[in-house]
Amino acid sequence: MSARIYLLGAGAFAVGTSAYVVSGVLPDVSSELHVSLTAAGQLATAFSLAYAVGAPILATLTGRWERRTLLIAALVLAAVGNLIAALATNYPVLMVGRVVAAFGAAAYTPAATLFATGLLPPEERGRAVAVVFGGLTFALVLGVPAGSFLGPTLGYKGVFALIAAVAVLVALVERTALPKVLAPPVVSLRERFAGLADRRVQIVLAMSVLGVLGAFSVYIYIVPLLKETAGLTGNVTGVLLLVYGVGAVVGNLLGGRATDRFGSIRTLIVLLIGIILAVSTLDLTARSVPGAAIALFVWGMFTWAFNPPIQNLLLELGGGLLIALNASAIYLGAGLSAVVGGLVIQVAGLRYLPPLAAVLSLIVLVLALTLTLRRDPGLEDIEALEHVEEDAVAASPSS
Repeated sequence: MSARIYLLGAGAFAVGTSAYVVSGVLPDVSSELHVSLTAAGQLATAFSLAYAVGAPILATLTGRWERRTLLIAALVLAAVGNLIAALATNYPVLMVGRVVAAFGAAAYTPAATLFATGLLPPEERGRAVAVVFGGLTFALVLGVPAGSFLGPTLGYKGVFALIAAVAVLVALVERTALPKVLAPPVVSLRERFAGLADRRVQIVLAMSVLGVLGAFSVYIYIVPLLKETAGLTGNVTGVLLLVYGVGAVVGNLLGGRATDRFGSIRTLIVLLIGIILAVSTLDLTARSVPGAAIALFVWGMFTWAFNPPIQNLLLELGGGLLIALNASAIYLGAGLSAVVGGLVIQVAGLRYLPPLAAVLSLIVLVLALTLTLRRDPGLEDIEALEHVEEDAVAASPSS
């Protein structure tokens, strides 16, 4: 696979780290700015919601931009947002920095995904998506632990400044390594949302929102959950989060390969069954360090294998116009997860979070099954096209 695609993944890592790292520096933000942990936690919610709103709007506003220029500008905007956060002396300014960084991420990730898929033939599209989202996965793996480890040394301001520097560095490398790519035909905001009239697109986007909502409603509170189920704290918890992250990286790669080989819908059905089994038994399996390590690895693997087939399915249904909408769906789910998870904890308790995630994943599975049962003409055309492409490859002299 082209090294350029991995470079696009590095950019996703830079903008993704600015999203996840705040979880690791919440205590520092709370103490230095004299706000509650709950208020500090809203920095993550603000990022997610700004991303969700910004992705389709920015995709429309930058529709005429040459694609490499767009990627570099998005990285620079993310860097500016993190620099504002690094220089912030009060909570409102820090919040502004988070919103600006989110806009940079919202402009970058969908554009990088389409740029990557354009560098490879259709039969390798799933793997291209997986590489870009692999950058986000590594941000999850390293972002939260990095914030925890670097926060005491650099302070939250130093952490945000470091992220800004990484984003600028990636922008400089992309400026020299990526080719210029002309902008696609200009699409208005109305046309961009026109895909929502397709019932299948509505189903897939709902799957994204509910899938992310289920996963993050547990992950955000995984540290206190592990303390309650197994009495685990401190460095042990940090290691277990790293194990989860390794599972996420493995799952993201396997999800891309499975999508290319078996198709989007079949891959999603298998993954969702795995997610339901993993998360519904989390309260039982995560009662010791070895059990928690295995459970978190498996759960992380199935959960993060979910993105490549979802993205590829949207590409099949409506092309690149739907990628920005899916990015909004992902971050909408992430933004709601802290609120929904917090309500469940208040009403029922921590141990009810995994059952909630299992129920949400079951709903997503039902939605996926409706796509196969409906037998929409569009899906039949997709499957027929896939078979034609497979036959063409098999008949080619190089095969």
